[in-house]
Amino acid sequence: MKPLLVSIVLAGFATGAIAQSGPTTLGMTCAQARGIVASQGAAVLRTGPTTYDRYVRDGTFCALQETAHPAWVRTADIPQCPVGGVCRSVGIDNGP
Repeated sequence: MKPLLVSIVLAGFATGAIAQSGPTTLGMTCAQARGIVASQGAAVLRTGPTTYDRYVRDGTFCALQETAHPAWVRTADIPQCPVGGVCRSVGIDNGP
């Protein structure tokens, strides 16, 4: 492998490891999880050891042809914490 390609591959592995580290919503209060989404507008939150999603404050943080649908996550203090929404494609079956 060429040195540049090796660097890119290693950087990709490092990025993956970083993305998997850090706290999950299971270790946060509902207020903390909601606060992250509210203050950043959009945030990727880990909801378990191998699960995550991108949560948004509102539909303005979704791409064109997407809309925000309400989303709940499990937190340390509440089983169904309303953190904001998740962006989903607008389609015939999905509604507006």
